[in-house]
Amino acid sequence: MSISPRTAPTENASALVDAIAARLIALRAERGWSASALARRAGMAKSTLTQLEQGNGNPGIETLWALAAALGVPFADLLTGEEPPVQVVRANQGTTTQGENADYRARLMARLQSTRQQSLYHLDIAPAARHDARPHPPGTSEHLIVTAGGLTAGPQNAPVTLAVGDYLRFAADVDHTYVADATTGASAILIIAYA
Repeated sequence: MSISPRTAPTENASALVDAIAARLIALRAERGWSASALARRAGMAKSTLTQLEQGNGNPGIETLWALAAALGVPFADLLTGEEPPVQVVRANQGTTTQGENADYRARLMARLQSTRQQSLYHLDIAPAARHDARPHPPGTSEHLIVTAGGLTAGPQNAPVTLAVGDYLRFAADVDHTYVADATTGASAILIIAYA
């Protein structure tokens, strides 16, 4: 598990781990769950969750998705608390997490409010890297715009090959995948809209 030290200074990674620890404790307490109950729901060892809640772990994207799904909250809720009334995210800033099984980074740019909770990400995926994602809560959709390189993405049983400027929307409450072009890699903007 890792929060990418290659894309964020060590002190920022440490602050993110501390913020995630605080959010996990608060969200678990709101539900009245024990650490064992949350760990079981997320499919992980209690010792792993305990380490995360103590700020001693480095959770990657897959671990955070599992925890968010178990808690029934958007992924972004584990990374941030209340947002300020005016928010500017400059290039190479924002909360960045890294995949555990692939060179896959997601930078949270905003949590968008509407009648549906939405999260906005900037993705950077290394050449030939593959990221397989578990289903999000029922009714969740993903909206993807490729900004550089090439990307094959969508439901695992029907992925679509995309080029720069292409947009893809799909139901993300099923297993889904992202596979970057073997030569160019890919960058993309991703919006996750929750039901």
